[in-house]
Amino acid sequence: MNIELTSLSLILSGTVSSVYAQQVQEKPNLILIMTDQQRFDCLGAMGNRQISTPNTDQLAGDGFLFRNAYTSTPSSTPARAALLTGCSPWKHGMLGYSKVAFKYPYEMPEMLRNAGYFTFGIGKMHYAPQRNLHGFHGALLDESGRVESPDFVSDYRQWFMMEAPGENPDATGIGWNAHAGKVYKNPEQLHPTQWTGNEAVRFIRNYHQEKSLFLKISFARPHSPYDPPQRYFDRYENADVPAPSIGDWCERFANRPMTPDAAFGDFGAEHAIDSRRHYYAAVTFVDDQIGRIISALKEEGLYDNSWIIFISDHGDMLGDHHHWRKTYAYEGSAHIPFIVKPPKDTKTVLQRGQALEQVVEIRDVLPSFLDAAGIPQPGGMDGMSVIRLLNNKQVSWRPYIDLEHATCYEKDNYWAALTDGKIKYIWFFHTGEEQLFDLEKDPHELKNLIRNKDYSKISDSWRKRMVSHLSERGEPYVKDGKLQIVNKTILLSPNYPL
Repeated sequence: MNIELTSLSLILSGTVSSVYAQQVQEKPNLILIMTDQQRFDCLGAMGNRQISTPNTDQLAGDGFLFRNAYTSTPSSTPARAALLTGCSPWKHGMLGYSKVAFKYPYEMPEMLRNAGYFTFGIGKMHYAPQRNLHGFHGALLDESGRVESPDFVSDYRQWFMMEAPGENPDATGIGWNAHAGKVYKNPEQLHPTQWTGNEAVRFIRNYHQEKSLFLKISFARPHSPYDPPQRYFDRYENADVPAPSIGDWCERFANRPMTPDAAFGDFGAEHAIDSRRHYYAAVTFVDDQIGRIISALKEEGLYDNSWIIFISDHGDMLGDHHHWRKTYAYEGSAHIPFIVKPPKDTKTVLQRGQALEQVVEIRDVLPSFLDAAGIPQPGGMDGMSVIRLLNNKQVSWRPYIDLEHATCYEKDNYWAALTDGKIKYIWFFHTGEEQLFDLEKDPHELKNLIRNKDYSKISDSWRKRMVSHLSERGEPYVKDGKLQIVNKTILLSPNYPL
């Protein structure tokens, strides 16, 4: 009998022998640090000289920065389904904003728990029901005030009531999808960003088990409300932050109702810049908490033996092309930060501190953690381990990544896209409209090149790729080798677990 396979079957069944348990305890720790709605370009390591993110930048210096990282379905719940399962939108079943399923064939916390890890989550999970652990031994939740399960009160909100009885955690007065900025009205120590940092540090200092640790720390910011404490906003009040990018294709999105949480509209450069200053301050506030977490990991002797991955679930348009929030194919919405820090003694072919250009996606986090822990990746999980890229300069990698989102905010915002980080092709299902952007020459997507004769061969090539990508779905997406207009929005694929 194959001893390795026998041990694997024992660990996956939860009946780990004492001998194998000792081997499991020697596995590296796995730390996932996640922000909500953080743009790819809101990191100093990504070249933004107006924003202060020294702790996240140092994490990239100790590891590797992936410059072309995307989230395939850029809104909270489908992105978190990809993170949970290691699967593409079609495979995990969420093609747009819906509820994370109760149970999937593969789930990150459960797989790591079955492999002998102690698993714990802190912050925003956005599961349904909201106390569904998906294999975590335990979790402390901040769900941004959302109540989607009967009698649910988040751990943060209960803590707030204990620390400030009778006070209002939402006193700042901005909704969680509004895009105006205001300074946080309560004392800084009551802010959810501070709470998440505090609880993460407290957990790390209390962790003395022999088991290897999987810890997910998920901040609810810089997602709106853009509500940094005063001292953080003071650092950006007069900062020269970039104004929104306005393409030659987006005028029809300018004249829209000027509601506080409008998904589209020209609110003026002054409004957008003020929102961005508050947003930048919120990012820096989170970065300071990441610094505290890293310090605690080092002081407790956990940092050097940990794989740490830093990501966000999606970005934030912040007024680019008269778009706000997310669910769009454009860079502000779909392009995310992605950093991988290996343990100190892990040998890599590439030198640490390098930036990599291969296109990666949230579905790659779980396969990477499985690889790091020495756990075989099961068939049917279509993410890829990014660790392969650190250990082999000639490794075969995907040529592009697929993106999509079912209708959200307005009927025609229903699209699929493909990108390799250099070119992006977008197909709108309801209208048959196409867009093509040359991201190398036009990183802000100012010019739609779909009718540019110089790009006709490139357009044809990417259109054929889209046909190939959607062909496994058949009708109504593709017929006779051609893309088809889809009259009815399809939110869930047949693979969504019922």
